[in-house]
Amino acid sequence: MADGCGCDHDDDVEPLEVADAQQQPQVRLRDISELRRAAVAGVLLIIAFALEGLAHLPIAALIAFWAALVVGASTFVPGTLRRLANRKIGVGTLMTIAAVGAVLLGAVEEAAMLAFLYSVSEGLEEYALTRTRRGLRALLDLAPKQATVLRDGAQVGVDPGELRPGDILVVRPGEKIATDGLIRAGISTLDNSVLTGESLPVEAAPGHDVFAGAINGNGPLEVEVTRTVEDNSLARIVRIVEAEQSRKGSHQRLADRIAGRLVPAILVVAALIAIVGSLLGEPLVWIERALVVLVAASPCALAISIPVTVIAAIGSASKHGLLVKGGAALESLGAVKTVAFDKTGTLTRNQPRVVGVVSVSGATREQVLDVAGALEARSEHPLAAAILAELQALSDAANVQAVTGNGLIGEVDGRPARLGRPGWIEPGELAGAVEAAQADGATAVLVESDGQLLGMIAVRDELRPEAAEVVRELIRRGYRVAMLTGDAEATGRALAGRAGITDVHAGLRPEDKSRIVQELRSHGGAVMVGDGVNDAPALAAADVGIAMGAVGTDVAIEASDVAMMGNDLRHLPQALDFARRTRAIMLQNVGLSLAIIAVLIPLAVLGVLGLAAVVLVHEVAEVVIILNGVRAGRQWPADRQSSGAQQASADRQLAHQ
Repeated sequence: MADGCGCDHDDDVEPLEVADAQQQPQVRLRDISELRRAAVAGVLLIIAFALEGLAHLPIAALIAFWAALVVGASTFVPGTLRRLANRKIGVGTLMTIAAVGAVLLGAVEEAAMLAFLYSVSEGLEEYALTRTRRGLRALLDLAPKQATVLRDGAQVGVDPGELRPGDILVVRPGEKIATDGLIRAGISTLDNSVLTGESLPVEAAPGHDVFAGAINGNGPLEVEVTRTVEDNSLARIVRIVEAEQSRKGSHQRLADRIAGRLVPAILVVAALIAIVGSLLGEPLVWIERALVVLVAASPCALAISIPVTVIAAIGSASKHGLLVKGGAALESLGAVKTVAFDKTGTLTRNQPRVVGVVSVSGATREQVLDVAGALEARSEHPLAAAILAELQALSDAANVQAVTGNGLIGEVDGRPARLGRPGWIEPGELAGAVEAAQADGATAVLVESDGQLLGMIAVRDELRPEAAEVVRELIRRGYRVAMLTGDAEATGRALAGRAGITDVHAGLRPEDKSRIVQELRSHGGAVMVGDGVNDAPALAAADVGIAMGAVGTDVAIEASDVAMMGNDLRHLPQALDFARRTRAIMLQNVGLSLAIIAVLIPLAVLGVLGLAAVVLVHEVAEVVIILNGVRAGRQWPADRQSSGAQQASADRQLAHQ
């Protein structure tokens, strides 16, 4: 909670205890200590009014009022005193001063009513925050409560907390996977929707990674454990989000600044009202009005307006495969006007394949592939796997070095060799073939040996089947869409044209992508969508960096502000819609909070409203703001994905192209 509120809540993120989180029951109103004490104070108030009005026992009524005051004040006075000891003031300070002032003026019942209503407010805030945080940690419940492992050749049931790397899990059809691992035996399908938000199952075979909470399909699997339950995908998502909740968006910082500066200003104004009013009129009247002003200008609703919204929204997003790292990222995502895509692995499937090999006179196809394969065997470039897949045997290469943005150099069979983009290597007689390949959306790779051009390899990474649909949807919603790629202009424009993108920036190095993103930000804010690793400079330069397919990838999660745990681009418009709606709720809460203060202060100065009435209006408004903030967690857009059959059909068509 914000400092400006000054309420007695713990702002620190509690240590993540997986076992405790999994066993923790649903949060109920009676579990909140502030609400329990508020209920006691309320009962005492009813008794006090009954003793005073019905039984005509003023002494007994006064004792009951004092008891209600003490019980209600116990929810905020201790925290206020601790903060004052640290030279911090907040709303609790205002309420404490108002209660003490009311007592000194002989209005114990007013002080008791204030303490009761404010304790209810404190309890409701704590309930809202606890429930939304619990909603995030409920992700951990998606893992099973028991796992089956192989021990000495026998299957043994164990608690998931006992699993250690190297253990072999036996996962039967329909069972959930207890923690992250690597498939060692078995073929099946996996439902990863709990992590990625994608409804379609994925194939699972030996060598594939699996993640905690995934549901096994129709075949038994043996999985080697690679992470403990304390460090698996589900636990890391919760840990990262909870840690990043301290990163505040500009509206939250604005609310904090207003609340933090408003409290001391209120104290000064109230003191002036009491002093000047006492000099010009009845002292008791103006001192009482000054106390009412203290409460009327309380910014607690303002201070809670953003945090409760952020926590509720982030928890909901996590359940739909969207990892948002704090309020700043969420708010910025709701304000961007431009969406910039990296090409490889984002708009494309990141499964490039060789679609053509052209050799010059005197060279053969096998020679071109042999030299290229020898160099690419030492490379981690995405195109390397496609070229190596065409070879049955590899030649040795020596002194292989990468020339950033251009290609590779080295020695093959004792001769200097190069592989790289046209322009760095002159295409010569293959210029026409290079242009034709690029016009077809393929990347042209030229191969040279001993200073002589050998040939060209055309490699193409197919467009994701949903890419064009997503681009159309973004444009329809008013976003400017751009594509950034290191490929040649012709290649980039060919693929972008198939996706429906006209704003294309090609031939870019990593530093160029960063510069282009900074330029795009001038059009109202930009989000960069990439793989979270190679695009790190551009992700950092954007208002919001989104990493695609980040599940299980530490680097991708750390490099981005937002991580889409799955690979389906159709979740991007949903994420942007969700962020826009959440930002609108933030603005609603801030506006309502300021409006309440603006209306109550003059009414308090004029004596129209008394202390209890002002407190009641404040707390009702705060309940409304909390409920509105919690609503952000229920605003996830309806799933617009195509049917599973349509998606599977599209995938099969691309696989056979």
